Amino acid sequence: MRYLSVTEIAKKWEVSERSVRNYCAQGRVNGAFITSKIWNIPENAEKPERINKRKEVKITLLDILKEQKASKYSGGIYHKTQIELTYNSNHIEGSRLTHDQTRYIFETNTIGVEKEVLNVDDVIETVNHFHCIDIIIDSARAVLTEKFIKDLHFILKNGTSDSRKDWFAVGDYKKLPNEVSGMDTTIPEEVANKMKTLLMEYNAKDAKTFEDILDFHVKFERIHPFQDGNGRIGRLIMFKECLKNNIVPFIVDDNLKMFYYRGLKEWDNEKGYLTDTCLAAQDKYKAYLDYFRIVY
Repeated sequence: MRYLSVTEIAKKWEVSERSVRNYCAQGRVNGAFITSKIWNIPENAEKPERINKRKEVKITLLDILKEQKASKYSGGIYHKTQIELTYNSNHIEGSRLTHDQTRYIFETNTIGVEKEVLNVDDVIETVNHFHCIDIIIDSARAVLTEKFIKDLHFILKNGTSDSRKDWFAVGDYKKLPNEVSGMDTTIPEEVANKMKTLLMEYNAKDAKTFEDILDFHVKFERIHPFQDGNGRIGRLIMFKECLKNNIVPFIVDDNLKMFYYRGLKEWDNEKGYLTDTCLAAQDKYKAYLDYFRIVY
């Protein structure tokens, strides 16, 4: 084995002699030894990596969404998510805006109307939903709380005709009983306690699975904590929690509406209905990611 001096190794590694001595003293150069205060270093010794050298960090979908949102990047996955999630989630709840109208509002912040009557609430809730998506992207890694959920509801319903009704609590839990798909939901007086319990149980789980997120959604929809907007808020929460837990998110298409409703209703008896519906929706979102060459 041939050994080189500190000076020779410093030149070979293109570092200072002091750095070479430090590497040797710290035991970071294999085979190096000292005689008469002189370091002897194997000629084939590899240069140690700097301790503070940043390790390669995997870029997640959430990172990409945040970056494209901040840079106002047009035509990427953020753009696609805004339009598809807003159009489909609103359409499930009865919005009459078309996909093209939804896209046009997002891209231009205007809407062209010719020989057509539009519902003002549909337009307002579309714009508000875009803002909600920004909020769940920005807060994806935050713990799910009552305040966050109420804030989402306030953003979604603010400025609508509902917000001008005395009995409609924008950004707060419902005041009057309501039902969904002909089923009773939690009465107003019990909503706060039911939501606290639901969130406590959900947040107690260290790592959330796909099934955990769906289970939370079912229980949230059965509580139906708000007077209106529960479905959209619930689906926004699912998207957020998927991003937080590095699970590919999904968008429930309007054409999956009946399968989605059946899944919510039959969850206790057969989880496969909702699971299969959401997995089909996830496959479609994966196709978007494949198109944009985003690894998942």
